[in-house]
Amino acid sequence: MVDYSKWKNIEISDDEDDTHPNIDTASLFRWRHQARVERMEGQRKEKEEFEMKKKENEKKMKELAKKKESAENPSAIDEQLKKLELEKKELESKEQELIKAEKLQPWNVDTISKDGWSKTIINKQKPMIDRSKMTDEELEQHYKEFVNKYESKIKEYAMISRFEDAKQFLNQNSDLVCEDTSNYLTFWCLNLEIEGKHDLMEYVAKQVTSLHFILELSKQIKIDPRACVSKFFDRIQQAEQTYLNAFEDELSAFKQRVCTRAKQKIQEVMKECEEEERQKRLGPGGLDPQEVFESLPEELQKCFESRDIELLQKTILEMDPQVVRHHMKRCVDSGLWIPDKSLVDTSDDETNRLKSKPKIKMLNRKSKKIKTIIISYNFHGGPKFRSRKLSQMKPIFNHSNCSILSQFFKIKTTLSFLQQSTVYQLNLIL
Repeated sequence: MVDYSKWKNIEISDDEDDTHPNIDTASLFRWRHQARVERMEGQRKEKEEFEMKKKENEKKMKELAKKKESAENPSAIDEQLKKLELEKKELESKEQELIKAEKLQPWNVDTISKDGWSKTIINKQKPMIDRSKMTDEELEQHYKEFVNKYESKIKEYAMISRFEDAKQFLNQNSDLVCEDTSNYLTFWCLNLEIEGKHDLMEYVAKQVTSLHFILELSKQIKIDPRACVSKFFDRIQQAEQTYLNAFEDELSAFKQRVCTRAKQKIQEVMKECEEEERQKRLGPGGLDPQEVFESLPEELQKCFESRDIELLQKTILEMDPQVVRHHMKRCVDSGLWIPDKSLVDTSDDETNRLKSKPKIKMLNRKSKKIKTIIISYNFHGGPKFRSRKLSQMKPIFNHSNCSILSQFFKIKTTLSFLQQSTVYQLNLIL
């Protein structure tokens, strides 16, 4: 039958409040606990002394028993053995008293239970990577692998606002305390500023600066950065004015650097786009038609702007041949003036000059995108339209007045200068 009597006598716990309101409960509990601990310590020492006496008694009895076998006067040894026997009985009686007292002792928070077993495991942190021994390719590959593995955790850390939460998060995710996380967050801040998300950039910048301080602290005291997490946040949470001022100054400087670099990056991208568009505009000779057009004399510019072939021919005849040759060569190299060699007839020079009228590439100074159309005029069949992208354009001529009506180009010009069997190419920069 199970004996439940031991549960009837349990010493009151320190957590129970059974005192008078005028008594300092905390002090009373502290005194009770101290008295109980001292009493238990006295009982432990008493039990240890008893065990020592018991072992000493048994040891002496064994020694005397051996001596008795070879002794010349065994009666003297018998007297000693009797004394030890009496002492043994007293010890046995004492042992029963101790066992009884231990059973009658009230249970308390210290004796009601004990550990069956315990095991302590200390996780070893991974050693930090020595970047000085890595090549640029190895560093790049390591960074890519790190970002693929921890990107979601890094962004989660960046969204934390309170220092205490950031401290707890980094202690739980110590692999993030490294330069790769700092680099990723720095690039992210730059991209956010370029995208115009200034408020979000400032939010993330706080955690970037915290990580910068942790890494810098580890370099100064020459220990693992992961061991500096608590040190940094403890100092920042204690509100040391000097430390807070240094942190705020670094945060402001970091945000300013990000804004400055973002503006520079935008300007660089715009220059690259402009250069790309310029490369697309370059003619067969590698010259920019826009730049060549602006370098032409005013009278030649008027000819190209008005698209008047007769005026162009007249102007060329009035100018110095060397000057004309210089400008016209540049026009050809830029694609601004493209002679149609397929229409040249070698039988007569004068006829050739009339028949090989140039294709003219028309310019709009405000435009950037070039569309090329080829206009052919046939005396019997009327004007015809050919295009590199027919699916994107509509017929642009009215047979009655030969005017451009296409809304695609948003221009209207009378083509009264078209001659029979003459082909013109208009490269319109829209």
